[in-house]
Amino acid sequence: MPLSSVSAHQARLIHLGAQGVLARPARRARKADVLAAIERMRVLQIDTINVVARSPYLVLFARLGSYDTRWLEEWLSEGAIFECWAHEACFAPFADFELHRRHFGASRAAHWSMKSAHRTRNAHAVGMAGLLSHIRERGPVKASEFERADGLTGGGWWGWKDEKRWLEALFATGELMITRRENFQRVYDLSERVVAKAVAFGTPIGIADEREMQRAFHLGAVRALGIAQARWVNDYFRAGGKLKDAALDPFVESGELLRVEVDGWSNPGYVHRDNQTLLQLASANRLRATHTTLLSPFDPVVWDRERASTMFGFDYRIECYTPAPKRMYGYFVLPILHRGRLVGRLDAKAHRADGMFEVKALFLEDGVEPSDALAVAIAPAIRQCAEWHATREITVRRCEPKSFGPMLRAALRGNRNG
Repeated sequence: MPLSSVSAHQARLIHLGAQGVLARPARRARKADVLAAIERMRVLQIDTINVVARSPYLVLFARLGSYDTRWLEEWLSEGAIFECWAHEACFAPFADFELHRRHFGASRAAHWSMKSAHRTRNAHAVGMAGLLSHIRERGPVKASEFERADGLTGGGWWGWKDEKRWLEALFATGELMITRRENFQRVYDLSERVVAKAVAFGTPIGIADEREMQRAFHLGAVRALGIAQARWVNDYFRAGGKLKDAALDPFVESGELLRVEVDGWSNPGYVHRDNQTLLQLASANRLRATHTTLLSPFDPVVWDRERASTMFGFDYRIECYTPAPKRMYGYFVLPILHRGRLVGRLDAKAHRADGMFEVKALFLEDGVEPSDALAVAIAPAIRQCAEWHATREITVRRCEPKSFGPMLRAALRGNRNG
């Protein structure tokens, strides 16, 4: 069967279509849309940095526009999604519970959190058994319910009190799960109680063995990505090293994956058969990117640096973990997605108490020309994000190139008045 062929731009549109960020939201978001977005992505990475909205909320905002962030916690509390280790710490649909449990329990025994859990288990067996008994008898707990015996406070993982370490270790080993979050704090309960609540949303997909697990991850990653090179597939769920094309041959032969030539790519791309309509529309030049939005640094579109570079020509490194003097762009920089391209990056901070959204700096990518039209397109995305944070006043400090600053400020004034 001849290979399909698409341009690099068409490949980007397939990817963004599968991820749900190709077109502007058609209507105001509903609670069901939050769950649908997570089911589409398969994993929603968790990060606690809240210079703007915490990452999982921001990833959903990019797909849904303004929505009630409580819906994410409600789906967790009701059992439709659960927390697990996948790409990193993630929310995932309950349908994938068995898949992630097998993956973490078997294939990821070398993961740092599992190693740490076993060390903690060996050193504090009596205390951890007592903590489990406490939860079994009295119900779910938060780490904040326990006081440190030494009277000190901890600033990071190295300062965690014993019970926090024990709770995290029991979560890693699967004996505890997160039953809900309160002010984003984890609330831990026995796994069997969390699973019993979640089965109202259906029985998890069964995974019989290692081979079936890898098959589910390979096909699931390609489906979620829309189009992917073989070497990108395993990163999506952190399911192992980089694949070679031969590993996907059986899926191509069975018709579950389509092999696609992409102009400018040295390796073939793969499209899941469920995304064949996206491929056909792209090939016929009938896919249109209409969305302009701000992405989280932990959005699936950009979290793989190599993939973002190949697909968008966008070299992106998360700098919040980089010492301040070595940062090029800022602490928590949001990529700017504009109609199928990553055109810039924005270093922002939401000053909630003052009602002000600060754009510390905005950098356009090399080759992106500053223009009034671009400013008029980006301004509503910034304003919508600011208003979603309840920070209606927007301050723009710096733009690169400098000529874009007056254009953006004027566009923001016009957008506010409009």
